[in-house]
Amino acid sequence: MRVIVDTCIWSEVLRYRSPNEVLANRVKDLIHDGRLVMIGPIRQELLSGISDPKQFHQLKEILSVFEDIPLSIGHFEKAAEFSNLCRKKGVHGSTIDFLICAVANLENLIIFTTDGDFETYQKYLSINLMK
Repeated sequence: MRVIVDTCIWSEVLRYRSPNEVLANRVKDLIHDGRLVMIGPIRQELLSGISDPKQFHQLKEILSVFEDIPLSIGHFEKAAEFSNLCRKKGVHGSTIDFLICAVANLENLIIFTTDGDFETYQKYLSINLMK
């Protein structure tokens, strides 16, 4: 099964000084197996806030090997539906989190994240998290 890697995982793996080796090895395995997928909003989150142009271009080059899943109206509508459903249950989350959940649901993907919010979303949404 293909896996969408959340921004928090990428951030841990791509740290210059002290990357998380366990997470890095899991990401390497996903890449090697051809199972890792990307969406534009995660790419944008990763590239945002990098003030050094050299670092920006290096990261942009690293990420360029991953083709984005094309997002459609259906993905955004499902994200809004998921947001509304969770909000009704008293659970709030970010727009991008719900978009990740929607893409994972509609494209039959597993979400690889260390963000505990996704465990809460999973109580109400049909999503699968990588263990």
